Amino acid sequence: MARFDKLTVLNKIYATGIVPVFYNSDVEVAKQVVKACYEGGIRAFEFTNRGDFAHEVFAEVVKFAAKECPEMAVGVGSVVDAPTAALYIQMGACFVVGPLFNPDVAKVCNRRLIPYTPGCGSITEVGMAQEAGCDLCKVFPGDVLGPKFVKGLMAPMPWSKIMVTGGVEPTVENLSSWFKAGAFAVGMGSCLFPKELMANKDWSAISRICSEAIAVAVSLRK
Repeated sequence: MARFDKLTVLNKIYATGIVPVFYNSDVEVAKQVVKACYEGGIRAFEFTNRGDFAHEVFAEVVKFAAKECPEMAVGVGSVVDAPTAALYIQMGACFVVGPLFNPDVAKVCNRRLIPYTPGCGSITEVGMAQEAGCDLCKVFPGDVLGPKFVKGLMAPMPWSKIMVTGGVEPTVENLSSWFKAGAFAVGMGSCLFPKELMANKDWSAISRICSEAIAVAVSLRK
């Protein structure tokens, strides 16, 4: 069962504006990355369903976070079907993210009041997802659609809450383009976890990157 309810999760995402997107088959590495992000101020973490037995790693990360990162909402990403969503919800996922919109996933998540953030690549898809109860929609891939897409969407649909993922970087210039366009939050993967830092297990550096990215995001929304 999710440790945090729907409103709490959405507020956590908005509070920092940054959601790390991460996968690693090594349980210990995944735990350390979650801890590093937590110490950097992150309060919503997306672990992606991208490898064999990813759900087993996820289960251990959730248990770890409950003890070591008590305010962290751990969610699952790369979910494309309802059975997978149900599996991760049973393991404690606080939110579900996907690269596409699947109404069947929305039904599973809504039944348990779990936030479902589907990937949308058009205004119509965002509208359909909102009709299905998706409070937060993911604009994906962000680097293809661009900030102008978000700005254009927000003009006729200002109530929309958009999380941009894909091509987001922890720089003032990049983050500024998304938040000024009206983004609710952004999802970031490899840019938060440079290969060199991961190889050296420099967890404090990852914490620092997260902290700096959050500071930029918060300042841009003032």
